[in-house]
Amino acid sequence: MSAPPDVPPIVARAFDVSRRAGYVSFCRNETGRLLAALAATRQGTMAEFGTGCGVGTAWLRSGVRAGASILTAELDEKLAVAAQEIFEDDPQVSVLAADWSTLRNKGPYSLLFLDPSSPEDASVDSVADLVEPGGIVVMDDFTPCEVWPPITAGRVDALRESWLTDERFTAVEVMVAPDASALIATRN
Repeated sequence: MSAPPDVPPIVARAFDVSRRAGYVSFCRNETGRLLAALAATRQGTMAEFGTGCGVGTAWLRSGVRAGASILTAELDEKLAVAAQEIFEDDPQVSVLAADWSTLRNKGPYSLLFLDPSSPEDASVDSVADLVEPGGIVVMDDFTPCEVWPPITAGRVDALRESWLTDERFTAVEVMVAPDASALIATRN
């Protein structure tokens, strides 16, 4: 896959904050470029569940248009404070030191980037009503699979299967790198 090696300045800043915080779990650049491209198509409020130190949020911010906003929540207060540093002067981004469930009553969202701590938190039923009609859900960190039903670690990947077959969404799995894929689901 080809992509420019440079990252937007806000993403570089997020990487620096992550390194200083000792946090090394963040979305890949390939996924980030996908998030930026999708954010550029959205208006209204976008959200991220599971901020970490803000790298995914920074990628969203690099694509967001004027008038749109991003709301993101991180349960780990130390990480949330680190992410808040990145966006402290940005009126389009709000970082909350809170469980993602606090964002449930702030939707619906035009784009929702999920990085949940458990598969139950990312189930179609738990988030479907958080996305407006035509809104997009993005989930990353999948291993590409060439068979149906999708298999991960020798078992049917029920989360992936449910998103790809739920009638409330039109969904696709997209390879972002030879060893990584993301799910993109649009609310019908």
